Amino acid sequence: MSGNEEFRGHAVVMQPGDGTSFWQPMPANGHAEPMLYPGNTKFSDMSMGYQTIAVCGHVREHSHADQVELQICFKGEGHVFVDGERHDIVPGTSIFLGHDVKHAIYNDGDEDLVMLWVITPAGLEEFFQTIGRERRPGDPSPEPFERPTDVVAIERSMGMNDT
Repeated sequence: MSGNEEFRGHAVVMQPGDGTSFWQPMPANGHAEPMLYPGNTKFSDMSMGYQTIAVCGHVREHSHADQVELQICFKGEGHVFVDGERHDIVPGTSIFLGHDVKHAIYNDGDEDLVMLWVITPAGLEEFFQTIGRERRPGDPSPEPFERPTDVVAIERSMGMNDT
């Protein structure tokens, strides 16, 4: 029996607000919503979700040593630095990030910047949960809060490279 048997015939349909959601610390100040991940898909090779970056927020520069990431902008405007090169992002912008590609995302607009992410192998959902705080749709945004003091160790334990 191949490793595919665990999820053969298994399907998951998630509607907005169905999944878990986590407020994210500074400097992103938004929230992350893992939607499809091994816990509900039974497929350990990939996970997918949305990250909302608050106005004036950003995702610090980092890379993934053992993961490949796809990002698609759904809402808002900003820019991304990919290995030091700046690229504007608007709804529809698509980004492929291979192993060890340094990247940082900035919200330059006057509304939330919403990015869809797909990562393989899975694991980004665990990072968002570990550094974040539980969020329920409709909850008011909390006051900005600090990242855990051991965030670099958390990132490294999850295959991310802090730069």
